[in-house]
Amino acid sequence: MHVLKRTGWTVFIGMLPALVIYIGIALVPIGMSFYYSFFNWDGLSPMRYIGLDNFTSTLKDSVFWKGVGNNLIMMATGLLGQLPLGLFFALMLNRGLRGIKAYRSMLFLPVVISAVIVSIIWGMVFKIENGMLNGLLELVGLGSWQQDWLGNPKLGMLSISVAYIWQNYGFYMVIFLAALQNISAEIKEAAVMDGATGWKQFWYVTLPMLKETIWVTLVFAISNSFRVFDLIYVMTAGGPAHNTEVMTIYMYNNAFQNMSFGGGSAVSMLILVFSLIAIYAANLLTRRSQ
Repeated sequence: MHVLKRTGWTVFIGMLPALVIYIGIALVPIGMSFYYSFFNWDGLSPMRYIGLDNFTSTLKDSVFWKGVGNNLIMMATGLLGQLPLGLFFALMLNRGLRGIKAYRSMLFLPVVISAVIVSIIWGMVFKIENGMLNGLLELVGLGSWQQDWLGNPKLGMLSISVAYIWQNYGFYMVIFLAALQNISAEIKEAAVMDGATGWKQFWYVTLPMLKETIWVTLVFAISNSFRVFDLIYVMTAGGPAHNTEVMTIYMYNNAFQNMSFGGGSAVSMLILVFSLIAIYAANLLTRRSQ
């Protein structure tokens, strides 16, 4: 009993610095945003309590709901683009290819590049004049397909989604690869002896063994999709006409361009609520599938 108590205190003391940092940089700002969301405040003049007005005005704004829709597109991009691509490359790297370290570094490279650099690179690809994609289309005789990829209301979010997938699939690849390398060789040998090879082994053995890892990546993909800001802000700043605006850009414009810190705080609270709802819905779906 005494040993357990000493171990518990040792663990608590060891975690205390991380706990203090987490409270300071995560929980305290959330609490402050929640408090400010009930005030009309420009950051300089005295704060004036207005109750839920910031929330109601935000929820009545069509631009905000445009941002919600674009965030849902980013979430679908993460779930249907980044995760399958990350799993695919993890399966390829887990086959013991020659030069696996070089492939792993090359595929993980977009993750370590600054989001601003990624935005500039893909901005050059999609640029209407002298853009790499338009140049390639001209080269292969498809010059009639050239257009303003980021400025087209129908293609703007699709173009950004391509850059978003490229930026983050490597992160999920590393998580899946670590999980694949933890699957026991005995289990794979037993599966082969039972006739489960190729696709059957993946579907009936590998995929169930990755169940917990898939859940973790789902949470990451959903939370990241609601936090995306810098990639889109540098590429389009949410334009044209709010067509590529997401909730974080709407929050930034409210807080720092309109000087409404109360309104920006209300948007940040709504982002938190939408993120928790999406994660809860994913939890319910995966439980049913289990």
